[in-house]
Amino acid sequence: MSIRQRLPLSRWPAIGLAVLALAGALLFGRPVLRWVWVTFIRPPAEKPMLPYGELRVGVDASYPPFAVDTGNGQLIGLDIDLARAVADRLSVPVRFINMGYDGLYDALRADQADALFSALRIDPLRLHEARYTAPYFDAGQVLVRPPDTGIDSLKDMDGRRLAVEFGTEGDLEARRWERRLHALNILVYETAAAALDAVRAGEADAALVDAISARLWLRDHDGLALAPEYVTSDPYAVAVQVGNVKLWEAINTALAALAEDGTLDAIIARWL
Repeated sequence: MSIRQRLPLSRWPAIGLAVLALAGALLFGRPVLRWVWVTFIRPPAEKPMLPYGELRVGVDASYPPFAVDTGNGQLIGLDIDLARAVADRLSVPVRFINMGYDGLYDALRADQADALFSALRIDPLRLHEARYTAPYFDAGQVLVRPPDTGIDSLKDMDGRRLAVEFGTEGDLEARRWERRLHALNILVYETAAAALDAVRAGEADAALVDAISARLWLRDHDGLALAPEYVTSDPYAVAVQVGNVKLWEAINTALAALAEDGTLDAIIARWL
């Protein structure tokens, strides 16, 4: 069997180029090698960070206060303001694409959106289809109590009354701490607002609710305050096309700058 018969036909063009390059190098030196590289071998140009000249943002505008459709095509909310602030940092226009939550990651895969600003939890099962930025908000469980009570964490709740919303992560976390503490009296309510109202009325010493519910309630009520420590963490992040590393790095840099100069905190305070 000849050498030609042993090698697949698809390999012969590459072998021919290699022989051509070697012969050219021997006869004419480096210029021929450069011509062969530029003409036949050089990898394709890298995809631009924003190939359409704008930041196309996918969002599910049905989750207040993060994103809401006002009914006339105008979108408002925390995620909307954040995306605009990031686009300003990148010096590019932004275009919002409103869709249902189920279509968000499909839009990334189909190149219909460059990034998703939509109160997304970091999902390890989606790392093959999206690249997550650093978190910009933590929606985890927090303690809300009257100021100057000495209650800064669940360790301080021994012998006290804790209000929770039935069936939530706060309810489950309270049950775990019930086994750790000597005495923890758990009071269950139908909503986070009802649990917080109970603390304000003196029926409970603290409430364990998610940070979003806590911030919205505290915005409209006086007398209570957040404990300094989060009990659990539930980070929200921006999702970027998995192959667009440049955009992922650029958004991460923009988010860090917005956090450093106080813009991120101002956006969060505006809506929560």
